[in-house]
Amino acid sequence: MTKEVLLSITGLQFAPGEESDSLELITPGEHYFRNGKHYFLYDEVIEGFDQVTKNVIKVAPDYMELTKKGVTSAHMIFEKDKKNVTYYYTPYGSLLLGVDAHRVDVTEQEDTMQVEVEYGLEMNYEHIADCHIKISAAPRGDSQFHLLP
Repeated sequence: MTKEVLLSITGLQFAPGEESDSLELITPGEHYFRNGKHYFLYDEVIEGFDQVTKNVIKVAPDYMELTKKGVTSAHMIFEKDKKNVTYYYTPYGSLLLGVDAHRVDVTEQEDTMQVEVEYGLEMNYEHIADCHIKISAAPRGDSQFHLLP
């Protein structure tokens, strides 16, 4: 996989009694492979704030880790069949989050990588949603990603 990549990050939340909520982000990023783990770095701009949030995604078999530093800050760990607790810091205060990952699948090919995570999300020890994240990485300029008019 090349250093310069395009990342497609899709998230879906299913909250009981509510409509599902989805999010999709396509952004340029950088890829590194060190000590048996893949690292993806990208910047996130949040509307209404001048500061950029720096994101690092670390991937290994049955494992994904997301570190955010900036407008929002967090260190979320997704380990298959394990529950991890962390604080998610926002400009409006902090939240205690629990991440209970049921599935972490990593599919690696020569030039691409796909990560899918299914997890339960808790806030202050109360289940609030079932979530699904899909991350696809491909070299910049690859025909896999298209922006539709």
